[in-house]
Amino acid sequence: MRVKRYVVDSMPDALQKIRTDLGKDAVIINTKEIRSGGFLGMFSKKKIEVIAATDSAAGSGQPASGKSATATLAKPVAPAATSLVNSPAAASAYGMQREPQPALSFPEVPDVLPPSPPPQAGPVAQPASVSSRAKEDTLLEEIKQMKEMMQKLSSQRMPEAAQDPVFMELERRLLDQEIDSQMVQELLARVAEEAEAEDVPVTEEFALQSLRTQLLTLLQPQGCKGIASDTRIAHFVGPTGVGKTTTIAKLAAEQVLKHRRKVGFITSDTYRIAAVEQLKTYATILNVPLEVVFSPLDLNKALENLKDCDLIFMDTAGRNFRNEMYVSELNALLQSEGKSETFLVLSLTTKYKDMKAITYNFSKFKLDKVLFTKKDETDSYGAVVNLIRDFGLQTSYIANGQSVPDDIEELNERQLIDWILEDNNHE
Repeated sequence: MRVKRYVVDSMPDALQKIRTDLGKDAVIINTKEIRSGGFLGMFSKKKIEVIAATDSAAGSGQPASGKSATATLAKPVAPAATSLVNSPAAASAYGMQREPQPALSFPEVPDVLPPSPPPQAGPVAQPASVSSRAKEDTLLEEIKQMKEMMQKLSSQRMPEAAQDPVFMELERRLLDQEIDSQMVQELLARVAEEAEAEDVPVTEEFALQSLRTQLLTLLQPQGCKGIASDTRIAHFVGPTGVGKTTTIAKLAAEQVLKHRRKVGFITSDTYRIAAVEQLKTYATILNVPLEVVFSPLDLNKALENLKDCDLIFMDTAGRNFRNEMYVSELNALLQSEGKSETFLVLSLTTKYKDMKAITYNFSKFKLDKVLFTKKDETDSYGAVVNLIRDFGLQTSYIANGQSVPDDIEELNERQLIDWILEDNNHE
């Protein structure tokens, strides 16, 4: 029998060294906290003393003679420690009558420390107190939990379904569309669950139908997508460069030509070069009035001048949405009497990380609907799915070009899902 004493910083250190020195059949006889180092009793460090033993010399590859075992076990251990002796040979060496005890299996854990030279064997620990045994029980429980955690981590494998060619191909398509990776896994897991429940093989046709149903449920609109008939003011907010002014012109033309409503424009975008001139050009073409406001103080006067209009489109400046001063200014411009709707305008060419940050900051206002532009400049539409899932916004329009008033329409969720699921890998 071989018995060794270890002084370590933590139990994982001890487990690694015991496993290396004595093998996986070793047993822990005793553990206790000790203090080592320091000067005159000060600045000492807390350590753990671990006594371990093995029935044979299998762990070291050398036979253990009875003489060496007897010499190592010169000091007897009191009965309080007998419950920690789980080997017949160990009990015999200690000169004690061994009572039947449940086996304390040594936890097999992956190597976490590089092998180190075996430490010199020291004297066997003195009898443990009741308090010490309580600590030992706690340590053993922690070892058990650590073993279970490591076994769980080491046993994690990609589900068999995920290795199926159909799943792999659909996962590629969804990720190419920049749908959130966690959501992709949830969607595909649901496909597998449905196939198992119906006891049918997962074909591409079955999987696509399941994905369409799931996405349609997520994207299902909750109300009117377009500008409501009783809306008095339609605010358009969003970052610079997403096409707010052109979008306003398209929607205003629809209201004038299709719905025969009297329309007016208000713009506060006095920061961007030629922004006022651009909207003034559209106003002239549509023969509608235009008011320019330079601060929230000018808003009441502008609204008074447009009191005869059925619908007022308000174009706001695409300022830095992270600047609190601009946020406060924009919030003041959105305060108006009568029914209003606020449209958040986002470009589909914006990466979702930025789109999410923009939406979060503008959600400090009363956002009613989200409008997407520049569909013609990308073939990736997964950001729409991510945004609806994360913020629950109502979809409205999607713009697919610069032509006024033609290149805009209400978002069709079924068509959007087809764009997402179609195979764009033509190489």
